[in-house]
Amino acid sequence: MRGFIYILTFCLLGCCFPKKVHSQTDLELAEFYYNEGSFEQAKLYLVEIYKKNKTNAIYQMYYKSLLAMEDLEAAEKLIKAKIRRTHKNSQANVYVDLGSLYVTFAMNEEARSAFDKALDLLQPGRSQAVRLANAFIKLDELDLAYATYKKAQDLGTTNFHYEFANLQGMRRDFEGMVESFLELLHTKPNYLPTVQNSLNRNLRLQSEPDNGELVRLGLLRAAKKYPEDNVYPEMLVWHFTQIKDFASAFIHARAIDLRLGGIGLGVMELGNTSAANKDLQTAVDCFSYIADKGEDTPYFYIARNEILQIRFIDLTSQIPLNIEEIELLEEDYASTIMELGVKTETAILLKDQSHILAFFLDRGEEAIQVMEKALAIVGLNERIAAACKLELGDIYVFENLVWDASLLFSQVILDFKDDPVGHEAKYRNARISYFTGDFAWAQTQLDALKASTSKLISNDAIELSLLITDNFNLDTIFEPMEMYARADLLVMQKKNVAATLTLDTILSTWPGHALEDEILIVKGDLAMLDDDIESAIQFYSEVTELHFDDITGDDALFKLAEIYDYKLNDAEKAESLYEKIIFEYSGSLHVIAARKRFRTMNEAEIIEQ
Repeated sequence: MRGFIYILTFCLLGCCFPKKVHSQTDLELAEFYYNEGSFEQAKLYLVEIYKKNKTNAIYQMYYKSLLAMEDLEAAEKLIKAKIRRTHKNSQANVYVDLGSLYVTFAMNEEARSAFDKALDLLQPGRSQAVRLANAFIKLDELDLAYATYKKAQDLGTTNFHYEFANLQGMRRDFEGMVESFLELLHTKPNYLPTVQNSLNRNLRLQSEPDNGELVRLGLLRAAKKYPEDNVYPEMLVWHFTQIKDFASAFIHARAIDLRLGGIGLGVMELGNTSAANKDLQTAVDCFSYIADKGEDTPYFYIARNEILQIRFIDLTSQIPLNIEEIELLEEDYASTIMELGVKTETAILLKDQSHILAFFLDRGEEAIQVMEKALAIVGLNERIAAACKLELGDIYVFENLVWDASLLFSQVILDFKDDPVGHEAKYRNARISYFTGDFAWAQTQLDALKASTSKLISNDAIELSLLITDNFNLDTIFEPMEMYARADLLVMQKKNVAATLTLDTILSTWPGHALEDEILIVKGDLAMLDDDIESAIQFYSEVTELHFDDITGDDALFKLAEIYDYKLNDAEKAESLYEKIIFEYSGSLHVIAARKRFRTMNEAEIIEQ
């Protein structure tokens, strides 16, 4: 009896199992043919599958197969049958399918009638409206999508500001888009980053001033309408920052900070952004506002330092240098330090003051004393201490105390192994070995730096390593390289006349030496320091013409590009030089910068046209 039951069970399973496998195979085959674009073969399976399985996924596959086959009659029959089976409250989206079918066959009146029916059937509720509007958007029926949301509002569903804004952006109704986004911020201020990204993406505020004006006016109206909302003044700061009107951004950032009794964080950030964009006056205004809050604000010392540092960067980048102004700046550093005291918070001020004393005012001994005072501060942050040691080391090199400098750099290396600060110290130590003619040891240290995580240090190490490899390792005469290294040191010590004499001696004593291209580059750099643009162009051009295949070929080309770009305002010439770097020196360290500037110049040309 038990055996009979087993046999009967097996037979029953055997009868049922193949049907299940067959059913699954039909669906898999239908999906296969559908995905392959073989819609006629897919239809053969879908006809039978749909009789038993009327899910939306099967319906969509069946409908789209009929549409692809241009079988109007069958597709229309399929959709109308689905409408009859669907509850009236859920029929709206099916009528969109019917309208889409009629559009495909250019039956415009029928399509309009179907779309109107879909709108008539719209039921109250957010999800209903969003689903129907998205169905219209997929068909690029943007006006109908807009009408959907308007009707949903009439039915009592509200807060479609985000949907309206995106839809109006698609319809190119930018004024309406701005208004909707700003209304959204009234109810959901946490949407601020999303709104900012959407406005920037759709309006291109930096290149389309008319769109920027739309945003400004909209923000002013919203701020007047909702005077208690802080989000609109924040948006005004953002807007003016986008169009690089930092002075106007400061007015609103300061107003927000005063209104909220803030600590000045937003104004500090704006100051940094202004400085990065070369609006130094606004940056100074921002940091002065913070400094005026007094020592109780957490950004007081940073702000005081930034005010001086902005002047420092501005003055030291001018050609020719205005020594009288630099002297006044150093006096301001001294008086500020006297006012605030020598402590951990003012260590950076001491570092910057010493740099001015040593490298611009030729007061090296005084600079060393200032740095020693900074390093003697009790409780000095270890990273600030490392920065001070690096600065003092450079001053030692400037004063020809190279071994004292090496000792300081070695201390930083030990304290900051596998850290960018330690890599910087190691590079400076390698440079000392190079200055003193110990090229083999310099090369050993530079090789260890080539894999540095700090891109800047890595590039510097690569350049110095290539210089040594190209001009020392393959040369049996050491003296030219030793003289060139001494000239490099003289340049760092700002003894430019002595450096030029040394370089000229190499050229006259060893004409045609492999160092000739490097010497021309340095002479071009020195000419730039004297604001002798014509001579600089001559030196760099000689490198690009006679030594284009040497390691300095791309360096000279990039320097020429920057001269024509920023000094002579010859955009056409600069653009051609950037382009040459990109395509003829693809392995150059300057490719990224050249490509970025080339792209910016091209975008500017398109906007002008």
